[in-house]
Amino acid sequence: MKIERVCVVGGGTMGNGIAHVFAQKGYSVTLVEAKQELGDKALATIARNMDRQVAKGALTAADKDAALARLKTATTIAEAKGFEFAVEAVPERLDIKSAVFAELSKHGAPGAILATNTSSIPIGEIAKSAADPSRVIGMHFMNPVPVMKLVEIIRAKATSDATTEMTRALTESLGKIPAVANDFPGFVSNRVLMPMLNEAIECLREGVSTKEDIDTIMKLGMAHPMGPIQLADYIGLDVCLAIMEVLDKGFGGVKYKPSPLLREMVAAGKLGVKTGAGFYEYPKK
Repeated sequence: MKIERVCVVGGGTMGNGIAHVFAQKGYSVTLVEAKQELGDKALATIARNMDRQVAKGALTAADKDAALARLKTATTIAEAKGFEFAVEAVPERLDIKSAVFAELSKHGAPGAILATNTSSIPIGEIAKSAADPSRVIGMHFMNPVPVMKLVEIIRAKATSDATTEMTRALTESLGKIPAVANDFPGFVSNRVLMPMLNEAIECLREGVSTKEDIDTIMKLGMAHPMGPIQLADYIGLDVCLAIMEVLDKGFGGVKYKPSPLLREMVAAGKLGVKTGAGFYEYPKK
């Protein structure tokens, strides 16, 4: 099956980035959002990000215009009928994702592959809502999508070899580097990363050090480009908490327990960069 038409469900930070890279690489993309104004906002974000690429010489103005011409928005998955590949990028809730996959199963071309950008929910659980679980796979992009090279591909027990290989080839066609993991809570990336961020937050809660010094120690001592507490702010503290809860449910044990301070921050609505305040302040520009 040749993949030409792609459906991306969800136009938030990850969804608009995913739609961006597919359109830039020549695919026809339908970006599905619940409301037209959300779709318009996602398109505006994509256009701004492409303008930055043009300014840096990473994209020509003509290529930008051609990519945007390959993008359209819709408010229902039915409007994307006949797609050969879909990527779901809605919030990290199994009930929402399950509903999306049930709907995607109705409208894809025969043999269409359904991918989820989930960062921690087991692919096998999401696949239960699809008509053919063998064509369901995880395709975990990193943020910011147009910049980051890695795509973590996660195959569930039911995922076919053909689905995995087609997704790997598609990833490479986007100029990304695929790395395959099996279907465990948190996969590889977040199973390793999130407990580290959580432990840094625990160090802050216990008074081991200040947030600035914790971040400095990890940046300079471990050669990390960003400290763990600041990184948690950029990911979103609500997202970090949701992933830790998935890990805690899947594995149990002390090392996967979300920090009480992380819970307090989320309850207070201090989610990081997206709300203007988390562990650090982020004044609106």
